[in-house]
Amino acid sequence: MKGWSTNTIGQLCDVGGGKVKTGPFGSQLHESDYSETGTPFVMPQDILDGRINEARVARVSEAHVDRLHKHKLSKGDIIYGRRGDIGRQALIRDENIGWLCGSGCIRITLGGSTVTPEFLHRHLQMPEIIHWVEGQAIGATMPNLNMKILRRVPVTYPLDRETQNKIVAILSAYDKSIEINKRRIALLEKMAEEIYREWFVRLRFPGYEKVKSIRGVPEGWKILPFSEIVNINPLERIDRSEEIPFVAMEDLTLTSMFFFSKQMRKGGSGSKFRNRDVLFPRITPSVENGKRGFVMGLSDGQVGLGSTEFIVMREKIIGAEHIYFLTCSSDFRMNAELSMVGASGRQRVHEHCFLSFLVKTPPLLVRKMFSEVVNPLFSQIHYLSSCIDRLKKSRDLLLPRLISGKLSVQNLDIQFPPGMAAEMEARPIKTAHA
Repeated sequence: MKGWSTNTIGQLCDVGGGKVKTGPFGSQLHESDYSETGTPFVMPQDILDGRINEARVARVSEAHVDRLHKHKLSKGDIIYGRRGDIGRQALIRDENIGWLCGSGCIRITLGGSTVTPEFLHRHLQMPEIIHWVEGQAIGATMPNLNMKILRRVPVTYPLDRETQNKIVAILSAYDKSIEINKRRIALLEKMAEEIYREWFVRLRFPGYEKVKSIRGVPEGWKILPFSEIVNINPLERIDRSEEIPFVAMEDLTLTSMFFFSKQMRKGGSGSKFRNRDVLFPRITPSVENGKRGFVMGLSDGQVGLGSTEFIVMREKIIGAEHIYFLTCSSDFRMNAELSMVGASGRQRVHEHCFLSFLVKTPPLLVRKMFSEVVNPLFSQIHYLSSCIDRLKKSRDLLLPRLISGKLSVQNLDIQFPPGMAAEMEARPIKTAHA
């Protein structure tokens, strides 16, 4: 294709004065060296959606950073997970400068290559490139990559840096919109959670000043077992020949209620759920590790299918929003975690634990008022989640057409984000020859 060239990552790095380098050996840093504070040590599980997720990242002290300074990450580096889920990679941004490349990752530094890091980052997101890398990975049970494999990855790119910038800018605009909607969702969840805490934890519900409290329980409230006020794993019948939305454990997040069903599957064994059901994990119930989900987006009356590792909770006496925040609380999750049964390594939460967890249950009027207040917030979260889903689908459809050059951007007047063009053009350029 005129104006485009193809080289391998290794060739681009060699000509540009860059490198492809693995993180430190496992023997150089042990789990016992981690600390609660310090510099992040990035492992494959910390790479999510092209960024580094700080939620559970390991950290190390300054002494370890000095010792492992050769593995420090710089802006424009690409960190690529070399074990497990092939295709995880993230572009190092301002906030990640000085962090350490973990032992399970490979770092790509392009140097003065004619290909920008931002363009290569997008190129590595291409499904065909991910499939190529998967085909080269070593090992069936746990696929592994090495520097030689990553150096051989082919990269087709426009020689004109402005064209690269335009492609990156278009895709980045989608990412920015997605990120804005995620922040809005986080704020809405925080608002709803604060209302829940105010009413049902601090017990400052509307009119609380006029209600007497008896041994810490407002008059008119009851203390009831969780399993009495919530429908646990309700029975559902499905047509096994019909494809329905399927939710795997990886579809749920640690930090938010919203999630997307990524696949359809014919009915079979697993949890069955409807809109407004809460999905609770059997295997990782702790606050730190426990994923969760509030079901939204199914058609009216539609039943979804999920992992057997979910416990489905449906409103009975208390509403769905109340159930969601209650099951996110540390007390509830600790009760579930302590009740896990089974052989070592295969312990699961059993439903009997919900019989012993007692809940201060408000009267009907308070329950109705809470639902009326927080339901609009949940509806807005659902709307924004749908927007994110549509934006991702549009971006992912555009990605291969833009990166391959099938969709030309030559005549498009792109408004670059402030500083983006200047920063990219400031990099030295060296041309790689096949």
